[in-house]
Amino acid sequence: MKLHRILFLLSVFMVQIAAAQIVTPVKWEFTQTPQNDTVLLLQYRAVIEPGWHLYGTELPDGGPQPTTVTYTKAEGVELKGTLQADREGTEKYEPLFELLLTWYSGEVTFTQEARITSPDYEIEGNIRYMGCNDMTCLPPTTEEFRFAGAVSAGGAAPLQAGLSAGNALPSTWAPVTSEIQQLGNPVSTAGRPLWYIFAAGFIGGLIALLTPCVWPMIPLTVSYFIKQSGARGRAIRQASLFGVSIIVIYLALGLIVTTLFEANTLNDLSTNAYFNIFFFLLLVVFAISFFGAFNLELPSSWTTRIDARADAATGFLGIFLMAFTLALVSFSCTGPIIGTLLVEAATSGITLGPAVGMFAFALALAAPFTLFAIFPSAIRSMPKSGAWMNSVKVVLAFLELAFALKFLSVADLSYGWGILPRETFITLWVLIFALMGLYLLGAIRFRHDAPVQYLSVTRLFLAIVPLSFALYMLPGLWGAPLKAVSAFLPPVSTQDFNLHDIEAEAVFDDYDRAMAYAQRQGKPVFVDFSGYGCVNCRKMEAAVFTDSRVKKLLDDNYVFVKLMVDDKRLLPEPVQVVENGKSKTLRTTGDKWSFLQRYKFGANAQPYYLLLSPSGEPLASPYGYDEDIEAFVEFLEKGVQ
Repeated sequence: MKLHRILFLLSVFMVQIAAAQIVTPVKWEFTQTPQNDTVLLLQYRAVIEPGWHLYGTELPDGGPQPTTVTYTKAEGVELKGTLQADREGTEKYEPLFELLLTWYSGEVTFTQEARITSPDYEIEGNIRYMGCNDMTCLPPTTEEFRFAGAVSAGGAAPLQAGLSAGNALPSTWAPVTSEIQQLGNPVSTAGRPLWYIFAAGFIGGLIALLTPCVWPMIPLTVSYFIKQSGARGRAIRQASLFGVSIIVIYLALGLIVTTLFEANTLNDLSTNAYFNIFFFLLLVVFAISFFGAFNLELPSSWTTRIDARADAATGFLGIFLMAFTLALVSFSCTGPIIGTLLVEAATSGITLGPAVGMFAFALALAAPFTLFAIFPSAIRSMPKSGAWMNSVKVVLAFLELAFALKFLSVADLSYGWGILPRETFITLWVLIFALMGLYLLGAIRFRHDAPVQYLSVTRLFLAIVPLSFALYMLPGLWGAPLKAVSAFLPPVSTQDFNLHDIEAEAVFDDYDRAMAYAQRQGKPVFVDFSGYGCVNCRKMEAAVFTDSRVKKLLDDNYVFVKLMVDDKRLLPEPVQVVENGKSKTLRTTGDKWSFLQRYKFGANAQPYYLLLSPSGEPLASPYGYDEDIEAFVEFLEKGVQ
């Protein structure tokens, strides 16, 4: 990747950090217009916000993402010709890409002609595009569409058939977004903030520094810069460029993941069974590698080739290639840490998560090379390389193993397999952290470990941490909420043996049945939009729903329904809906409840709590993630009043 491309991606990253939100400057409308009995026009109309533009359908290689239509299903039709715009686009030479590019602003309609071969035709696909303004470009985004003839082929049932026996939606599904806006904005429902991912990445970078692949390189690299330059000022500049190069390399990796996956895709990944099982197995492999069974290494030819070019190059390019060589050489130690960070960031549902995580990781990894060049005398105080660095890898292996169970748990909960209930999960964590503590005490030793001649004070205090954590987890086997780690554990509802019946639990998991019961009983409804992969949902349940006042208010005054938006159980039959002028198919229970949240309440984040009358009208402003028990009690009391 050329340097100007890297700088372009960096500018995209920094502007999006400042925005701290996902914007959608391009709105799409999909329509079909029959010309006669055999000719059909498929039209894709883009409405572009002022200041933004949409790239054309034909762009030279090496440029941004062109607007592209992909058909995943085309039954009963034959596509003719290519996608045509209703007007000429603006052509402009972009110095950043060194290319002549075509783009559209305002509005533009693309048309695809098709020949009808069957009246019950069905067409499905997506349009992928990239929106830009003068400051930044958004990652490539995908919008799905569907067209069908008079009789749908294959079919998804219409929305009414899937939700109601009548000719219209139940009255309890009627949108109330305007009423909610009048009541005021809800508490933030955001998931993990960017600073959380930044902190995790920075800590990961600090841990990577302590591995045997990186730690010995610090004094060697700094000494090289000092001797090579002959002057301290120049050494500082070279070391600073070296640090910046490390940041650019790892940030580029994060930006690649960010560009490949848009927000909706990342959110889907967080509960997809195949991806979660893949991540589970991947982290287990990382753990086995850190235990010393084998080394994860990149081909040696890569390192040799880059190192040779670094020796031949001069200036910034030579320093950049030196940093790239370090990244390749240290992969056996940093690879599992980077992989874990990318997995966690990519499944957090935050589009910028991978880029933020890699930026923080690289910042922590690069900082010592620059700091020791500024203060070279401090190198003498660095701990010497030794067996302790292998102990760092083994401790990381235990952590990787514990973290892997989280992904297996998400897949298990989303699909209802029941293979990893809460007590099984806790048992495995107790064993893992107890073994970690015994390892630090010297009671367990692996092949690459040196014998522990005596127990140092440092190892003693480090061993106390996992052993104490294992003891803390034990009461969870009998239903204790374990608030400190509730975000990682399966819900208490999955536990068979529970002596701590202190958490308010939902009575219904179906919105329509809950509303019908509420109408018969004349009681208000507490709706909890949650998710199996929702970290903040578990934290709210452990911190707030275990309060005696909250439990009493919910049990005595409300019909409690919890709707899991990532429930992967298939509906009896697919349900066809129209949302924002586009056709969508709801196939799982989670799809149905996610659509309800968007359609009726105009929200799509979890946790999201609502108080409704038996007829479906909001009684108070919605409530999001906030562990303030007093505020939540006040929220529930408003609905009662």
